[in-house]
Amino acid sequence: MTTAPPARDAGAMLRWWRERRHLTQLELSGLGEVSTRHLSYVETGRSKPSSRLILRLCEHLGVPLRRRNEILLAAGFAPAYPEHRLLDPPLAAVNSALTAILAAHEPLPAVAVDRHWEMIAATSAITVLTEGCAPELLEPPVNVLRLSLHPRGIAPRITNLGDWRAHLLHRLEAQVRAGGDPVLADLLTELRELPGPQEAADPVPEVLVPLRLRLGGTELSLLSTTTVFGTPAEITVSELAIEAFYPADAATAAALGLNGNRFQPVSPPVSPPRNART
Repeated sequence: MTTAPPARDAGAMLRWWRERRHLTQLELSGLGEVSTRHLSYVETGRSKPSSRLILRLCEHLGVPLRRRNEILLAAGFAPAYPEHRLLDPPLAAVNSALTAILAAHEPLPAVAVDRHWEMIAATSAITVLTEGCAPELLEPPVNVLRLSLHPRGIAPRITNLGDWRAHLLHRLEAQVRAGGDPVLADLLTELRELPGPQEAADPVPEVLVPLRLRLGGTELSLLSTTTVFGTPAEITVSELAIEAFYPADAATAAALGLNGNRFQPVSPPVSPPRNART
């Protein structure tokens, strides 16, 4: 699984991403509204692409914003997407939204992570997951995937470790294939080599793969969701994600201190009669 374009040449980088997306030149030229001949010239270095063409092709190829800047720089253009630290003034609104989302999720566990799955912030209830973990795994920067699957991390308390491990590795592998990040590729190799079940258990008829976790004498069953910011035009924002956990059953809700009003199924909206006027 290659994780970087073969050379710092804009045309070669575009070709690498096209092949990674399993598109032919004909297919990409149709999407990018450029002739197949010109696209071929761009990929082989016989023609220099404009910045607009690079961005248009990258959009159709689903190239991460960070990598789009790299292609622009290789072609001699300025980066199109800014990058700031989360605490910098331009990201004040994003930082506030992140804080508000985590605060609203209490008393349930949730964690905000960056592109390499390193913890940025978390709810106080994250201790439900990290109880008993080795101190060195909790030293910043905390990689939440390593913490989850390490034998001195959360893994010994996960009762369906085979299923959960398979879920996390499959998800990380998909990220590596989609984004070509070498750091994530190294992390994937590291996690695969950790001791633990190498295969998931027999498939069970569940809607989602839960995280089943021992907490004292209780087994919690948690469903996970991922929240990202829509239409990001800044690199840091495009790489942020919030991993939040919800109770999968009433017993887990009670163990986490939720009252009945916060664990009620959502009633489907009532459809109007077929011939009703609106």
